[in-house]
Amino acid sequence: MAEKTIPILPCRTLPPVLEFYTALGFEVTFQQKSPNPYAVVERGGIELQFFGVKQYEPEQSISTCYVLTDDVDGLHAAFRAGLKAAYGRIPVRGLPRIGALKDMSYGVRQFLMTDPGGNCIRIGQPTSENPHHRPAPEETFARALHNASLFADSKEDPAGAAKIIDRVLRLEDERPTPVQLFRLLVLRADVAGRLGDEKTAASALAEAAAIPLTEEDRASVHDDLERLAELR
Repeated sequence: MAEKTIPILPCRTLPPVLEFYTALGFEVTFQQKSPNPYAVVERGGIELQFFGVKQYEPEQSISTCYVLTDDVDGLHAAFRAGLKAAYGRIPVRGLPRIGALKDMSYGVRQFLMTDPGGNCIRIGQPTSENPHHRPAPEETFARALHNASLFADSKEDPAGAAKIIDRVLRLEDERPTPVQLFRLLVLRADVAGRLGDEKTAASALAEAAAIPLTEEDRASVHDDLERLAELR
């Protein structure tokens, strides 16, 4: 037997959702306007279906699905390019938006993307055969980054991530390495933007950009450097 699961996701109206996925390189393979708004988009092996609900509030959506791929970096780059061509910029906050590529503690490299309907599409590539969360690091700042990343990009709780980072950066008896500080500040700016706190976002970005990093350091924070450039 061969089975296939197809997510059916809500939205208030179809047009902005279909425009978004078209910009990503999807093809609208079916669209129905009445009696009930319904549409299907496909790109390679990815198929997503949508239905319209007039009373639906995209900002309050908790709908999500996961897409597994063998080329998450390629999809991320293609989606960013498509969004920049369609919107004139890469949207990193509000609706729609696309997140940063990250290596998660549960053995996947992934990014999160939220469409105009508020649907969060998680796209990842397995990097380990172990799908379980790795234990949090013992070291103070590595542990804070680990937990804050999970709050921001798995739990989608930017306020929780902000609290973790702010608490650890107030410590007086311990200080992070330049790489740790850089990564914490970029993530702090990211979640501040999601929370609409532009002042904190700008301050964290400026502080992160001023941290001196060696070439070896920069190679180790490649994804974070890209995120810094997107957020500035």
